[in-house]
Amino acid sequence: MLPLLVLLFFSLSSLSSSVIITHLPGFHGRLPFYLETGYVSVDEEKGVELFYYFIKSERKPNEDPVLLWLSGGPGCSSFNGLVFEIGPLRFVKAEYNGSLPELVYFPHSWTKVANIIFLDSPVGAGFSFSASPEGYIVGDISSSTQVHQFIIKWFIDHPQFLSNPFYVGGDSYAGKVVPLITHDISQGIEYGKQPILNLKVRNIFSLSTNVLCFLPGLSGWQPRKDEKIDKNYRLPYAHGVGIISDQIYELAKKHCEGEDYEDPRSAPCVEVLNVVKKHISKVQIDSILDPVCPRLSPKPNGVAERILKAEYKKLLHQPPEPPPFKCETYVRLLSYYWANNQSTKEALGVKKGAAVREWQRCNHDLPYTQDLPSSIRYHYHLTSRGGYRALVYSGDHDLVVPFLGTQAWVRSLNFSIVDDWRSWGSGGQSAGFTITYSNNMTFATVKGAGHDAPAFRPKQCLAMARRWLSLKPL
Repeated sequence: MLPLLVLLFFSLSSLSSSVIITHLPGFHGRLPFYLETGYVSVDEEKGVELFYYFIKSERKPNEDPVLLWLSGGPGCSSFNGLVFEIGPLRFVKAEYNGSLPELVYFPHSWTKVANIIFLDSPVGAGFSFSASPEGYIVGDISSSTQVHQFIIKWFIDHPQFLSNPFYVGGDSYAGKVVPLITHDISQGIEYGKQPILNLKVRNIFSLSTNVLCFLPGLSGWQPRKDEKIDKNYRLPYAHGVGIISDQIYELAKKHCEGEDYEDPRSAPCVEVLNVVKKHISKVQIDSILDPVCPRLSPKPNGVAERILKAEYKKLLHQPPEPPPFKCETYVRLLSYYWANNQSTKEALGVKKGAAVREWQRCNHDLPYTQDLPSSIRYHYHLTSRGGYRALVYSGDHDLVVPFLGTQAWVRSLNFSIVDDWRSWGSGGQSAGFTITYSNNMTFATVKGAGHDAPAFRPKQCLAMARRWLSLKPL
């Protein structure tokens, strides 16, 4: 692998292109922050180019950390992170009427404390593309290598940030590959590969649902370190929050003992888990306090709904059935119409041609191989041997990747406790609970947050990131 990486690092004849953007369609006036977008080639033979959004810190860009942010899926655009989680833009929640959705400035962005690269990875996510069909055939390991290649080339093009502390973070499924990517970067530093990144100085923070290595599971999303652990903790979590009764829980433990809750084998186990699924279906699993969002009626009865339906059918890759306007997820639908508008693509510098035919918030049709069963060993190596810091955080109302599973894999590292379980706060109130282990490993919950914690508790998550990046306890 190392000889290949050496070739990758020094293959600098690739087509790297970028544009600086001062105005965006749908945003009134000049952007109050520095925005750059561009492409970096990570496989010249197959024509693979990864698209990125780079936003400078709104504080001290020459000194503040550089954070690479990946979204989950796999196959989701990092635009999710920019407009729904930790970035400085938000969509105006207004019923779609056929005009371009509007954007506004969001003050609780992590760009208050860091320079952030939002990267569309793997290839096929967002505006990233391959010139050949074979280029889309990637997996956890190969896409991580491409991200490593991207970082090397990006810093070669942006040498002014080489002395800044560097972190890797991501939400949801990205939390699985963040430690591997960081491990590859760390190995490159050990072997003296150029350019030398400042990863070792400030290290990693990882988000769980979200793993913030630096190295978000990831974003305030649960980190998906080991999916079997995550999924098997849905049952005890559902019991703990009152979704299933004591009796159902005891029956499940009795009939499913030694079995995988997600892949049961015996008939009694299947039967009781079907009851569990029925009860879970009554809640919004990514945020159990929110109302379950019904889908839009197949017979639109309002002007706005008729326009929405007409626009919806124009898309080659239709998004999930559009929710009604009252749903919180409605703004996700607006992203499809904003990003696929021709004026938007031109403003962002999206390359023309069949390679990028249509933007999807999450592309689930990629020939992507999940060939990294678990990244726990990389976390162990990075923190225990590499000396890197890691922050893993979870929304405590997330049933997709319950914090109980995240706690379980963190405990499996067998690190000693340095600062025992306690509340951490924001604005004079508890914002969650945290525990710190030896080897610079911190785990935190975000009170009241769902799968993508910054989307639910933006002020609190910004406070968390600000403290952790400043090398302070939560």
